[in-house]
Amino acid sequence: MVRWLGILIGTLRATVRTHRELALENLALRQQLAVWKVRRPRPRLTAMDRTFWVILSRLWKGWRSSLRVVRPETVVGWHRQGFRCYWAWKSRRRRGRSGIAMELRELIRRMSRANPLWGAPRIHGELLKLGLTVSQATVSKYIFRRRKPPSQTWRAFLKITPRI
Repeated sequence: MVRWLGILIGTLRATVRTHRELALENLALRQQLAVWKVRRPRPRLTAMDRTFWVILSRLWKGWRSSLRVVRPETVVGWHRQGFRCYWAWKSRRRRGRSGIAMELRELIRRMSRANPLWGAPRIHGELLKLGLTVSQATVSKYIFRRRKPPSQTWRAFLKITPRI
């Protein structure tokens, strides 16, 4: 009797819900049924199944009510694990030319501050004399650049121009 009452209430609730919610619930239940059919004794979820539930949890608010294969906390854990993997991939060490040591960068900056008339070619030559091999482009990248004050030539232009 209680079971039939639950079915009746579920049917009445389904008449009020949107078509999108019903379609997503149907998709979720079909996926769980497919998991149970393929893996008889104990269902083992694949990476695709986990990805399906993570995406469904982002698209549909009521996903927890129709989930029966695993607990909702497990799906949230998969989602967090996916974010950890994504950020680990995003912050991985890139291939390419390795960076130069911090001491060498400081040496380049110190030389350029001490000798303001030296450019990157001169500092590069001095570093080569010291036995430090670094390209001229790298020296140019780390050289200390003094900031020029903003130009005030427009004031002189206004004084010279005759007013009509």
